[in-house]
Amino acid sequence: MSIDVTRSLGTDYYLVDELLTDEERRIRDTVRAFANEEVIPIINDYWERAEFPFELIPKLAALNIAGGNLQGYGCPGMSTVAAGLIAQELARGDASVCTFFGVHSGLAMTSLALLGSEEQKQKWLPAMARMEKIGAFGLTEPNHGSDAVALETRAHREGNEYVITGAKRWIGNASFADVTIIWARDDEGNVGGFLVEKGTPGFTPTVMTGKVSKRAVWQADIALEGVRVPLENRLAKSRSFKDTSRVLTATRSGVAWEAIGHAIAAYEIALNYAQQRVQFGKPLISFQIIQNKLAAMLANVTSMQLLCLRLSQLQAEGKMTDGMASLAKMNNARLAREVVADAREMLGGNGILLEYHIARHHADIEAVFTYEGTDTIQSLIVGREITGTQAFSSR
Repeated sequence: MSIDVTRSLGTDYYLVDELLTDEERRIRDTVRAFANEEVIPIINDYWERAEFPFELIPKLAALNIAGGNLQGYGCPGMSTVAAGLIAQELARGDASVCTFFGVHSGLAMTSLALLGSEEQKQKWLPAMARMEKIGAFGLTEPNHGSDAVALETRAHREGNEYVITGAKRWIGNASFADVTIIWARDDEGNVGGFLVEKGTPGFTPTVMTGKVSKRAVWQADIALEGVRVPLENRLAKSRSFKDTSRVLTATRSGVAWEAIGHAIAAYEIALNYAQQRVQFGKPLISFQIIQNKLAAMLANVTSMQLLCLRLSQLQAEGKMTDGMASLAKMNNARLAREVVADAREMLGGNGILLEYHIARHHADIEAVFTYEGTDTIQSLIVGREITGTQAFSSR
């Protein structure tokens, strides 16, 4: 049995499409077509081999979407909703491609846009918008994931240079990026972002192996051994971890949108399969338990869509708080995980075969559930906002 995973099967149950602008629909449909035509047909082989699909970079660049809602410097300056829809549609195609793009267009470019000097933005953002230069974002360390604020990497000043020493882990794109933003503490203990260009001596990225999630995106362990960068390579407005948090909050909504993409893909795969699969003499869709599962899955997808639409509107109006962003990531990652698990179960034994695509989403959603702040950490950020009490340590 062959199922068409590119066919839309009605996940817009509450007619969210009617709330989008013509331009937002155009951008969504453009990225959806890219995922259908360029990503889905090839990605299983790359995922199984744990290889990054470099062939997609020029095709992705041609869409002119890098930089999302950033203004100027060659960036498209689209709405926050449109930027979210890009993450949704890329994830619907494949999580690894979505993560590659999110790191480059989201974390790296947003860091430069929010915290860079005019000179830094002029140097990097136009080329990154054209995807001629690729960016990476180096915050997580071997001993510091959820407590990233406790980072140990140091940037010691010597004359007109910073000398960076330490280690980073799980850094997407870093093995081939043209610039990696390394977050480190200076001599005063303040956190800053430092632009480390490809080929800088002492900067040694090694692609991580053995992953069972998001296998087609390359994440790296980075050894930083006396890496020298000029003073002007420190992001001009990065003076504390609060500045780092500004970037993380601004991009967290993208992960919530990404979760929708996984849920939509899973629901559509499951519905398509249930329509064609015959057991005990009749199609799966005619069984009560299957209809019950599909209804619950669609309810989750719909609630996720409405939450993200409103969140992006609030972000555009400058009203989005840290807690709002965390609530969306927490809620959507959790619900998407449920939807994908139900879909995998519905496909039975076929659900663990890559050719049906759901196995890939099932493995990849575990990364979405964990990265950019775990479920627990997101709940504590929300809890801090609603109670006024900090339940986890910070610096």
